[in-house]
Amino acid sequence: MPTALITGVGGQDGGYLAERLLADGVEVHALALPGDDVGIDGVHLHTGDVADLDATRASILEVAPDEVYNLAGLSSVARSWDEPGLTARVNGLAAAGLMGAAHDVGARFVQASSAEIFGLPDRSPQDEDTPVRPANPYGAAKAYAHFMVEVYRRRGLHGTSLVLYNHESPRRPAHFVTRKISSGVAAIAAGHAGRISLGNLAARRDWGWAPDYVEAMVLAARATTPRDYVVATGEAHSVEEFAAAAFGCIGIADWSSYVDVDPALIRPVDAPALVGDASRIREELGWQPTVDFGELVRRMVEADRLLLETATPPG
Repeated sequence: MPTALITGVGGQDGGYLAERLLADGVEVHALALPGDDVGIDGVHLHTGDVADLDATRASILEVAPDEVYNLAGLSSVARSWDEPGLTARVNGLAAAGLMGAAHDVGARFVQASSAEIFGLPDRSPQDEDTPVRPANPYGAAKAYAHFMVEVYRRRGLHGTSLVLYNHESPRRPAHFVTRKISSGVAAIAAGHAGRISLGNLAARRDWGWAPDYVEAMVLAARATTPRDYVVATGEAHSVEEFAAAAFGCIGIADWSSYVDVDPALIRPVDAPALVGDASRIREELGWQPTVDFGELVRRMVEADRLLLETATPPG
């Protein structure tokens, strides 16, 4: 039975990945912070913090997995401005430590990188040859880890850095703008709220379905030759479009009258358009997105409406 170790198993992608690997018959181990509620039957949990490089290395040497998926990290760009040092340690240095341990046990390694490494790109769409020029501390830390994958590949590591564009699901934490919109719309539909506060409505992102992006991780880990890949839908939509589609799910066309723009929610530097060209992974590994933008928004709104219904006592 093959063995895999996942960091960041408590997040959106980590949960989907653990379920995907378990369905394949993989023995799944996961590194989780103390107190994390993972709640996935069949996962062997190891308590620890990826920023503790020695302890993390010891865990990998003990498990000796065939595959290591590094999904751990501080995921908030806004928080990275407040805590750039912590962001560098968790999203950058910790990833390098994991690569070193994976190399020493002969494991295949997948790094969850981010479109934020491109920052303010000089071309659109972006592909694997787009210059890396991050515009925030989060992107800078991810860029360091992205480059370290290539460094370790030259030492013989079967390592892949997946440049993941925004990918969403009902498991997104509430502070992400997509989930903020879907949960806010559900609350308005239920009569529990009247308005939503958002930041830059013009920001454009390439939004995909999270389980599709987890599938890309598995394909990359099992590829014959390790390479870096952009994982994206190739379509950009604005926050405004997301809000309009979400309100449309509950029959509201005049969505703007329910939305406030809060300057405090606007990033110091916000990339105006991030859209990816996933031609390489489509052609080489056969990856394809399965859920389009409209269906993604609908699934998130419906999931949040169901969550409210089950949480509200009848009568």
